[in-house]
Amino acid sequence: MFEKIKEKINPRKVTTWYGKYERPISSLSLIGGFVFDAVTLKRVDMFWENLWILGHLFVIAFCIILTNSLENAPGDEADPEKWHFWLVNTLQFFFGGLISVFLVFYFRSAELSTNWPFILLLAVAFWANEKLKRQFIRLTFQLSLFFLSIFCCFIYIVPIVLHKIGDGVFLISGVLSLLFMLLFLHVLVRFSREKFYNSRRAVTSSIVVIFLTINILYFTNLIPPIPLSLKDSGVYHSIKKNNSGNYIAQFEDFGWRSYLQIYDSYHYTAGDTVYAYSAIFSPSSLNLTVLHEWQKYNEEKNEWQSFETFRLPVLGGRDGGFRTYSQKTGLSIGKWRVNVETLTGQVIGRLRFEIISTTKSPTLETKILK
Repeated sequence: MFEKIKEKINPRKVTTWYGKYERPISSLSLIGGFVFDAVTLKRVDMFWENLWILGHLFVIAFCIILTNSLENAPGDEADPEKWHFWLVNTLQFFFGGLISVFLVFYFRSAELSTNWPFILLLAVAFWANEKLKRQFIRLTFQLSLFFLSIFCCFIYIVPIVLHKIGDGVFLISGVLSLLFMLLFLHVLVRFSREKFYNSRRAVTSSIVVIFLTINILYFTNLIPPIPLSLKDSGVYHSIKKNNSGNYIAQFEDFGWRSYLQIYDSYHYTAGDTVYAYSAIFSPSSLNLTVLHEWQKYNEEKNEWQSFETFRLPVLGGRDGGFRTYSQKTGLSIGKWRVNVETLTGQVIGRLRFEIISTTKSPTLETKILK
């Protein structure tokens, strides 16, 4: 009986089977991991979420060192009976899990109309990790993904630790990322001196390009304002606070049609007040000021024109986001938007609506903004 079981789970048969179905297994595991991350990851400032990320970085660093310290013949990364094959697969799996986490976190903080270049960068990295497996034998490819991961991690970890956001905090994140990478390269050289020196120019160039690209994206306000995120938002006809501390809002209910509209219809009568509501998540102890910038689209000039900007306080730590709103009267007919921004101009979210003049007050529904 034991011999039959042993024969069925023969390691050689297992490795041969995995080698045969490696690509679909890899794809399914990465997709499954992404879905799992999207469902289970809650807050960027949670201890266990960040311990999960640091654990991935540690495993990746260990695999890079071990992969490049072994002497391997060409094709070993494709042979399931070689250790190099399993190291490369482990490296790919943990890179996929790490980039998946970053995609989830940054996507939650993103306003796609402005932040899509950075989200696309992460998506391309996720795709490259899956489709360009043969490149994992190249040290430059490994270290490029590793540095990108380190930088993405420090971009939001440093604000959480310092309880601040802004240009100076971002620059600190960049410097720490470079120092961390230099420290790792110093360790790597001890184990893989020849391989590293053969690739040092390509490695240096890739790190410099990634560093400059992320800085350009940040200072052009194309990186999502992580660790901030817009948890809820809307344009309402009235907002009042009740005795329980919740906000009572009145709005026009268009049902399923509201999901097909880029601009929510707002039927406006003379003298009405329009309320722009936003619930912004900020990590604990990270208190800040945000802006509500009211803009109207000028069809003649084909551009957005700013009318008024409100400064609003946001206190960190609330799961549902800190609730606040701005209000404005005397709006003219046309398309409007309210940009919810940081003081440095990073867009946290946008509220879009179209003012439609009417002499009859619209039918309104009521809901609680918790």
